[in-house]
Amino acid sequence: MAYDGILLGMGNPLLDISAVVDEGFLERYDVKLNNAILAEEKHLPMYDELATKYDVEATQNSIRVAQWMLQIPGATSYIGCVGKDKFGEVMKKSSHAAGVNVQYDEDETAPTGTCAVCVVGGERSLIANLSAANCYKVEHLEIEKAKYIYIAGFFLTVSPASIQLVSEHAAATNKVFSMNLSAPFICEFFREAQEKAMPYVDFLFGNETEARTFSKVHGWETDDVPEIALKISQLPKVSSTRKRIAVITQGADPVVVAEDGKVSLFPVILLPKEKLVDTNGAGDAFVGGFLSQLIQEKPIEECVRAGCYAANVIIQRSGCTYPEKPDFH
Repeated sequence: MAYDGILLGMGNPLLDISAVVDEGFLERYDVKLNNAILAEEKHLPMYDELATKYDVEATQNSIRVAQWMLQIPGATSYIGCVGKDKFGEVMKKSSHAAGVNVQYDEDETAPTGTCAVCVVGGERSLIANLSAANCYKVEHLEIEKAKYIYIAGFFLTVSPASIQLVSEHAAATNKVFSMNLSAPFICEFFREAQEKAMPYVDFLFGNETEARTFSKVHGWETDDVPEIALKISQLPKVSSTRKRIAVITQGADPVVVAEDGKVSLFPVILLPKEKLVDTNGAGDAFVGGFLSQLIQEKPIEECVRAGCYAANVIIQRSGCTYPEKPDFH
């Protein structure tokens, strides 16, 4: 099979500013753990405070992890918008070094977006300041080559028009289109854009908190994750070529996969608490591992196993980083 450019990721390229902070820091900026939000005015001083003290690293985590798992040069690409600045250059260098072919839309008016990753006791909170990522233009799209397309739900806040174009293209050309719920606030406040994209989604990823929020927003009156996954998999779909598969992670609890009216549970690799360094990027890594096998047309249980392996590696390291080569067989 030809792997060149087979997997395309779209989203918000943000430079992570990752830091172990204390409860006082969270209180000062009114931030809750295990959450992901968009920055408001009150959060902006946080970025300078963190950037002067801590390391920065590039995101595009899912696609980077898929590329790492694959070890096939040029198999993955990524599009999004960055600023014409130092952070934008860092993003480019880091992605190319990881083997991801990034094709950025560059905006001259806004700086490259950043994401504050605040870690307390191994749990994380994300506060995204989109800046240039918010400026992505539909005319920049180049999607012909890819056979599998993955878009983070966060992109619904930036360019629903791009998502619509890509999802319709995927349905018309029989490409595999996948999305992520990404965060509770996406399900709550970007419901309309999410509902427009959903009929095109072949694989829907999320975690248990996002799934429960999705259920509440849709008035389903159930907190049961397997039941919610099943309902998501059975939502109306444009193309009948393949049925939707919903894949919901639950931290240390089993991964829930709903497909064709059935629910399967897959145990994760359990990790002793003392080995947990940082949960940031665990969900992204799971998706990256999963996609790395999906594009090789492996069975779902292999995709889940690869997702669990990648997430397990990531949570034992700081940030979304990994060893030189995967040890996955």
